Amino acid sequence: MKIAQIAPLAESCPPRFYGGTERIVSYLTEELVRQGHDVTLFASGDSKTSAELVRCCDMALRLNPAVKDHLPFHIVMLDEVRRRAEEFDVLHFHIDLLHCPLIRDFADRTVTTLHGRLDLPDLKPFYATFPEIPLVSISQDQRRPLPDHLNWAGNVHHGLPRDLLPFNSEPAGDYLAFLGRISPEKRPDRAIEIAARAGMKLKIAAKVDKVDQRYWNDIIAPLIAAHPNVDYIGEIDEQQKAWFLGNARALLFPIDWPEPFGLVMIEAMACGTPVIAFRSGSVPEVIDDGLSGFIVDSIPGAVEAVARLARLDRAKVRATFDRRFTAERMTRDYLAVYRGLAGARPPTTSGRQRREGEIPLQVVA
Repeated sequence: MKIAQIAPLAESCPPRFYGGTERIVSYLTEELVRQGHDVTLFASGDSKTSAELVRCCDMALRLNPAVKDHLPFHIVMLDEVRRRAEEFDVLHFHIDLLHCPLIRDFADRTVTTLHGRLDLPDLKPFYATFPEIPLVSISQDQRRPLPDHLNWAGNVHHGLPRDLLPFNSEPAGDYLAFLGRISPEKRPDRAIEIAARAGMKLKIAAKVDKVDQRYWNDIIAPLIAAHPNVDYIGEIDEQQKAWFLGNARALLFPIDWPEPFGLVMIEAMACGTPVIAFRSGSVPEVIDDGLSGFIVDSIPGAVEAVARLARLDRAKVRATFDRRFTAERMTRDYLAVYRGLAGARPPTTSGRQRREGEIPLQVVA
């Protein structure tokens, strides 16, 4: 198939540091190419891919201090996507909302993966306005706030390349890990309290967005200063992540919001590291309680779970990842979605082949 992948521009594909959506777009794109599909990736210019890259800005917007507003860059990208739309059998969007008014005349060969939370009240009237656009959720729980009659084309859990993060049967560090964002809904304050009550060291590898700077200044930074068992590392890259997660006794995932998926959970599982997660959002869909980790409902429950970590077999944690959360499985699921779209073209009738002789459009710089 000839497939367009349209990524957000905040991060590169894959991201240098934090960035769940762009990371998944990258894993999906590379696996589609590996399986022999013709893929075009619309993304930031510093992205690394084996697909055709359409450079929609020079570098990841979050890392460019000259960029104050992301919206103009996404509008320019969508203009290029629309100009080239006839080339593709399927167009796969990962940018939430902006494209919906522009794709109505070819919506039946598009799919939009919703990567964020859907419990915001403004979203119900929005999606009711575009009922023809096929949607994919990343967990069944993510769908709950929206009506069942929306055009759901599938539910696809995230996946990682099988060899991305190595299995570690004997972690060298006697610590608990927290990885992600410093934000109120991720509850690093809970992680600090759990580790303190369990008598364990806690390592925090996380970024602080501008919107969460006050939360960091007022709540989390003072908590870290008050707890000598807590080590704040900051943002880490993929190579550091393997060491950080692989040597932890467990990943703490003490969320307090309807997490749509929680990529860090399966990253830990790939390393063989069990997850102690609060029962919220996608957690019960991702964690096999008592096998790949423990699902808890309170801080005392999490402390008790720390004491039970020795009961878990790290090889079985990794086996659960291999069975449920690889990029191959994710890609297989998305290909099934693509082939089920009402307007998806078979490869022999793609726009590029039908318009033979036309001067090709140039990749934007």
